[in-house]
Amino acid sequence: MPSVKHWPLVVAAFLVGCADNSLQMPALQLPEPVSNNAVAYHAETQTVYSFAGLGAGKTWQDVTASAYACDLAQKSCETIAKLPDGVGRLASTAQIVGDTIYVFGGYTVAEDGSEISMPEVWAYDVKAQTYSRAADMPVPVDDSVSLVYQDRYIYLISGWHKDDNVVNVQIYDTQTDTWQPVTDWPGAPVFGHAGGIVEGVMVVCDGVQIVPPKSSDARRTFEDINACWRGDIDRADPKTIAWRKLPQLPGRGNYRMAATGWANANMVIFAGGSDNPYNYNGIGYDTVPSSPSAHVWGYDIPADKYVVFADKSVATMDHRALVHLGASKFMTVGGMVQNQTVTGQAHAFEIKR
Repeated sequence: MPSVKHWPLVVAAFLVGCADNSLQMPALQLPEPVSNNAVAYHAETQTVYSFAGLGAGKTWQDVTASAYACDLAQKSCETIAKLPDGVGRLASTAQIVGDTIYVFGGYTVAEDGSEISMPEVWAYDVKAQTYSRAADMPVPVDDSVSLVYQDRYIYLISGWHKDDNVVNVQIYDTQTDTWQPVTDWPGAPVFGHAGGIVEGVMVVCDGVQIVPPKSSDARRTFEDINACWRGDIDRADPKTIAWRKLPQLPGRGNYRMAATGWANANMVIFAGGSDNPYNYNGIGYDTVPSSPSAHVWGYDIPADKYVVFADKSVATMDHRALVHLGASKFMTVGGMVQNQTVTGQAHAFEIKR
């Protein structure tokens, strides 16, 4: 993903659109600031949900299991029941199928800094406002990308497991409550990547790769990666994906962008993130504080090319999803803004082609 200084090069190289940042929707305020939270949208009731994440203090004690619901029609947010086990976690991911939101994995942080990838899948019924436990992930992952296909299958793509990134792609069948392995992720395994899906085409970009130590007394490093992959799902077998690497955008890759599919435009949209990978507190692995981005761009599926839009009005990072509100309207929920500040706001913006 391009940094600011490379942005003019991208505008010159690819199809350009614009973003209308005058969308008349006030920023909603969650009951508490939260970042790295799992987010899903129930279109029927126009309600955005947030599960777990990191509170304003940004320490291990601020990792939360809390959940919130924002009624867009009423322009109000409220606290709902927290995750049933009460265990706070970061980097979970959520997807909705019908009236059920599935919250996958995440990781816990102990006082000594140790982290554990969680295997649980919680199913939240938005009508009954109750949780149930679905089948655990075969390979527990956090900081993974989740995508829904045919209003039935949910893919989990790469991510962090225990002590390393994995190439695993796992598919959960919401109708049978079962898991199966899928065609492996073809690139360097990553965490903190982002992606979206439109019908049977998924696009997944960037994230952080692990670079092995160069000597026996050195430590491995965490580095951003600039790489986008397109995956075409086999119509006859959802467990088979034909992966193809897309051209590389100028500049550095981005970490924890917000992303989603935009079906009526046949595009996958990416927004925000940071070009300096960081620990959960927003401080880069290179010890330099990370800064959020306001960039908005997409991949046009039929044209097989990138589209760069004007920046959104608020720079944000540390996202798990981008909410598509319908038409050309999108929203980020929580995350971090300037100075690694955890925000409780839900920011809406509009794209015009």
